[in-house]
Amino acid sequence: MLKTVLRPLALAVALLSSASPMQAQSLGDIMSAELLPGWRTERGTHMAAIRLTLSQGWKTYWRSPGDAGIPPEFNWQGSDNLGAVRLHWPVPEVFHFNGMQAIGYSHELVLPVEIWPQVAGQPVRLDTTLDLGVCRDICVPANVRLEAVLAPTGAADPVIRAALKDQPGSAGAAGLRMASCEVEPMRKGLRLRAVLDMPRLGPDEVVVVESGDPSIWVAEADTRREGGRLVAETQLVAVDRKPFALDRSALTITVLSGGKAVELRGCPAPRIDLPLAGVTAPQRPSLALQVPLSRPGTAEPQQEPAATRAAGGPMGPAGRP
Repeated sequence: MLKTVLRPLALAVALLSSASPMQAQSLGDIMSAELLPGWRTERGTHMAAIRLTLSQGWKTYWRSPGDAGIPPEFNWQGSDNLGAVRLHWPVPEVFHFNGMQAIGYSHELVLPVEIWPQVAGQPVRLDTTLDLGVCRDICVPANVRLEAVLAPTGAADPVIRAALKDQPGSAGAAGLRMASCEVEPMRKGLRLRAVLDMPRLGPDEVVVVESGDPSIWVAEADTRREGGRLVAETQLVAVDRKPFALDRSALTITVLSGGKAVELRGCPAPRIDLPLAGVTAPQRPSLALQVPLSRPGTAEPQQEPAATRAAGGPMGPAGRP
């Protein structure tokens, strides 16, 4: 039995209903949502998907939505036999609203949800809520609730497979020759300068930096080309004003352009020349610590694109993807 419940938080409209499997529920004339039950994979995970269908002109947001977007939030705590979850985000689009940048999806989002059961070979009872934003001329925060029992069988769904193919490419496949991130303290946090030596992905390249830590806000990056290198500069600030350590290995850098994307996990420090020794050695990768002096008014936590425990927090049963 599948139940789909959607509740807009900012409109007078309220829909509260249930449906049989594969039947969508609608949020007025704005959006419909459904759970695609999927199948049990060869490695024992269950591959399902959330499908959101948006009316003309409406958009919803990627895991890192930009300054003009609303970050989606998932809660899996009501589920049974659910050990971990990984969301496979398809390549998003870049939008601009009144001079501000947002990153997300129009028309439709099929978001594959890979589930690691706690007990292999047994059904998974999925009970999750999703808080998200849908926007056109105005933004409507909405709440989606999905309930289903996912059997340890099922045939591969071509719709989910297509979404799994529409993933960001690897940095190696994109021809990345070198990547480095220079970090320096500033008054309210850290300033990061990422340099990617890679061929141009397409026109109007956009670089998105994610810290891997939801307590660290990352500003929209200033992206430009310097010769054959792509340069992105951004700022990182702890949203609770506490000191923080930046883990370079947890950084995710995504390059977006023209419906294509390249994703890089981790970013080392720049290399420095030692002319007296006649060798090149990496700069010491010490963790940068900083106590922000004030809290940014527009800070939004960033989500880590990795498997997470059902109760929240990072966990990857198969390691980082």
